[in-house]
Amino acid sequence: MNEPKLAPYGSWKSPISSDMIVSGIGFEQIEIDDEEIYWVERRPTESGRSIIVRRSSDGLTKDVTPPSFNVRTRVHEYGGGAFVVSDGTVYFSNFADQRIYRQDLCGRPRPITPKADLRYADGIVDHRLNRIICVCEDHMGNEVVNTLVTLDRNGGDEGRVIVSGNDFYSSPSLSPDGSYLSWLTWNYPNMPWDGTELWMGELNADGSLGTTGLVAGGADESVFQPEWSPDGHLYFVSDRTGWWNLYRWCNDRAEPLLEIEMDAEFGVPQWGFGMHTYAFESPDRILCTYTVRGRWYLASLDTATHNFKPIEIAYTDIKFLRASSGRGVFIAGSPIKESSIVEIDLNTNKVEVLRRSNKRDRDIDIGYLSIPKAIEIPTEQGLTAHAFYYAPKNPDYIAPKGERPPLLVKSHGGPTSATSSILDLRTQYWTSRGIAVFDVNYRGSTGYGRAYRERLEGYWGVVDVDDCLNGARYLVERGEVDRDRLAITGGSAGGYTTLCALTFRNLFDAGASYYGISNLESLAKKTHKFESRYLDKLIGPYPYRRDLYRKRSPINFTDRLSCPVIFFQGTDDVIVTPDQTEMIVEALCSKGIPIAYLLFDGEQHGFRRAENIKRALDSELYFYSRIFGFKPADPVEPVPIKNL
Repeated sequence: MNEPKLAPYGSWKSPISSDMIVSGIGFEQIEIDDEEIYWVERRPTESGRSIIVRRSSDGLTKDVTPPSFNVRTRVHEYGGGAFVVSDGTVYFSNFADQRIYRQDLCGRPRPITPKADLRYADGIVDHRLNRIICVCEDHMGNEVVNTLVTLDRNGGDEGRVIVSGNDFYSSPSLSPDGSYLSWLTWNYPNMPWDGTELWMGELNADGSLGTTGLVAGGADESVFQPEWSPDGHLYFVSDRTGWWNLYRWCNDRAEPLLEIEMDAEFGVPQWGFGMHTYAFESPDRILCTYTVRGRWYLASLDTATHNFKPIEIAYTDIKFLRASSGRGVFIAGSPIKESSIVEIDLNTNKVEVLRRSNKRDRDIDIGYLSIPKAIEIPTEQGLTAHAFYYAPKNPDYIAPKGERPPLLVKSHGGPTSATSSILDLRTQYWTSRGIAVFDVNYRGSTGYGRAYRERLEGYWGVVDVDDCLNGARYLVERGEVDRDRLAITGGSAGGYTTLCALTFRNLFDAGASYYGISNLESLAKKTHKFESRYLDKLIGPYPYRRDLYRKRSPINFTDRLSCPVIFFQGTDDVIVTPDQTEMIVEALCSKGIPIAYLLFDGEQHGFRRAENIKRALDSELYFYSRIFGFKPADPVEPVPIKNL
């Protein structure tokens, strides 16, 4: 083994390149159809399109979706739940026209919904009446209308409304005999993690809905993933105790499934459709996943005896869980394992990786991987926040004596969401070059109970910023990082946190905003339906609390922002529109602050195309190298920086 070379932090040569990162794929939504497993793959190298992949019972994996299609729905703009499969026939939403297509085994897709400004998601198959029940989002009128509709599996209609009247719907689920339908619904100003209602209704012989009744939930109770067991009982997740735990509807009441309810989360924020944290392996056995302090676990639960048994596996991040007799399938990863499609034999607990998110011949040498350390950060009012710290790691280099590394604080999007400890090469890109990363689950993040989640209410742009700053100070005080080279980065809501930290505080020396929010009033007026009242709780009702919207909008206080910033934005973003970025870029340029701005044509909220993901990541590195005074080991395409 060679002796490590002496080189400044930030200038280490890394085997983890941006090309390597964009060559990987992403996963979402798993479905099991008899012996076959289906999932969605996001492929940056194919212009960011998503396709359905099938693994057959003989172990062969095959692309289902033809090259001209993109499996993605725009319901709620964030999508999810874009396909359903039954008896080998797939029904999916195509991104370009938002129509639902039917694709029989070995056949070409054909549309079953008309050309209209309608979007569909979260479908289930009603075998009894040969139809699909799904969420429909109607954009044909002046106001967007969400309903549950039925669609003939052979096509010919735009959908027959079966449930309507509320602002939002999700998670339709049929009883095994097809006689009962359950669903979730909620109204403004709630988001689904604030309060939802679980309803159940009896289906008439003609498929119309008969008597209905409220099962659980309300304005202050978040219900997630209603699911019918094979023997006809309705199950769901609720945070009525302050934690998302499992329940069964029995004798007209909600019965806890756990003998002692846990301070753990069996649910997730419903940003997209098609999310599942539990599944039935048999009528009396549930396979479930749950999180405690940022780490996900797998367990089985006997529905008769309430016996809860953790299953030891080498994964710390588990999602999109599905199960059938004797097996479970899910997306999983760990601090040393990238995201994969994983199958577990529930008789032996043997795990098999069905599909990896990378196509490399071998894994990255673990010596180059920075293993995250979970940290509780002391923060305001004697409270704590949570984060993962990634120290610089590269066996080929050591830094000069006395030098401390630059720090990149990451603020996740949402803001009602969370980061995890799964191996993410975008984080290792930095640490393997000698830059420390602090990935913050600020107050308001999910995975730590409802009380922690609600600490952001009324204080967005304040407590999230406090936690990011206190995390950076914590590392500075411990001597882990360089006090004079602190940067903060984030996308969407994380971009807003970034801009607030740079505008209203004086700790950070540089920042990067990916499609970040600079003007809260503009966001409240222009954003899409799903999030149009999100700020009512995060800030306050608009326009009644216009004072807070103005007070916490970085665009109104550009005179206070005095450090360099790089901005990234997509032209087609309808969630955080380009004018949000362009207004603050123009204001800062005129002020003489070093600014870089990259606008990506055709990109939406979150970049999907390989060339744009690569360009953004390398440009952020180049920007920091110019500001912090280090030279990257590999050639990086320069980005124009005004006022530098």
